[in-house]
Amino acid sequence: MVGTIFVHELEREGFKDTFPSPMDDDELAETPITFHANLLNHPDLPQWLRYIQRNPFETGYLYGSATSEDVGKQTVEVMAYNRYTYETVRQTMVINIFTSPEGEMPYQAEFLVKNWDVEEMLPSDAQELFQQAVDSLWEQEGLTIINITSALDRGGRVPLPIENRKEGVYVKVGSKDPFTKCLTEALSPSNRFRCTMEQQPVISCHDSFSPQFQVDWCNLTLARPARRNVTVLVYGDGVLEEGSGFNPPDSVTEREFFSDFLLTFLLTFLLALLLCLLLAYMMCCRREGVIQMVHHHTIHDNTEELRHMASGRDVPRPLSTLPMFNVRTGERTNPMPSGRFDSAQVPLILAQQ
Repeated sequence: MVGTIFVHELEREGFKDTFPSPMDDDELAETPITFHANLLNHPDLPQWLRYIQRNPFETGYLYGSATSEDVGKQTVEVMAYNRYTYETVRQTMVINIFTSPEGEMPYQAEFLVKNWDVEEMLPSDAQELFQQAVDSLWEQEGLTIINITSALDRGGRVPLPIENRKEGVYVKVGSKDPFTKCLTEALSPSNRFRCTMEQQPVISCHDSFSPQFQVDWCNLTLARPARRNVTVLVYGDGVLEEGSGFNPPDSVTEREFFSDFLLTFLLTFLLALLLCLLLAYMMCCRREGVIQMVHHHTIHDNTEELRHMASGRDVPRPLSTLPMFNVRTGERTNPMPSGRFDSAQVPLILAQQ
């Protein structure tokens, strides 16, 4: 039915006698069985329907909330796999979707339960327990669970496998009666500010969810019916009507920009001049600046003096820098002898002659 949660359990016990090799209860408890569901003659499930099974030894679930666009009959094909024998069994189920005679619930509240997983909230017993907790806050009858969604489908993170942490589940509840003061207090500006400080909101009524359901009140969402006196904007085709064209003004008042130019130029010039004067004062008038300038001139003068002394000295070159110098004998030989001389017969070391 549109506007209510649909849940179908894929129990392992319902498939144990349909496999080619029947099994008893003891064998079923030790046999891993997984399921694959899809719309008949289609590769995947409808957009509104989802499937989950935590591990091959637990029950699988088909769940979702249909919309008015899904009204009609839909046939779902379920295939069960025996992971030990690789045997498969196919079954079909027909889902009849119709609109509720009471219409959609105008007031909807969505809660985030942090200490539950989605498959733990899908059984009917868990839904009734959560609905009783909401009844004590909403203080009216006729509550209906509209949708159940995993927090991972809303962008939540996969919890670490420590301390028995849960993924979290969003539960949307609807009613025809307005919200109570207890629910609206959670969305007050003061409580919103507390949420920004990573603190839980303060509500006047008793929290009937705790300790079994750890509700994150900072993620509470309340949806009210839209007001009827809403202004609707009607857009045309973009073509101006005859006689409604744009008429530019005939005369425009002149405006002088010389004062703006002077302000921009003079302000920049004066600022640059002030910085130059400040820098000159620091370098020439301050003690630290004078010391730096004297130090700079001293280094420059010493460098020039060393260069002048090096250019005027007359010292013979070291013998080791001369060509064909024999370290043992101290003799020098011209590397380019005159006349016809076979350079291939010259020994590398003159002492070998």
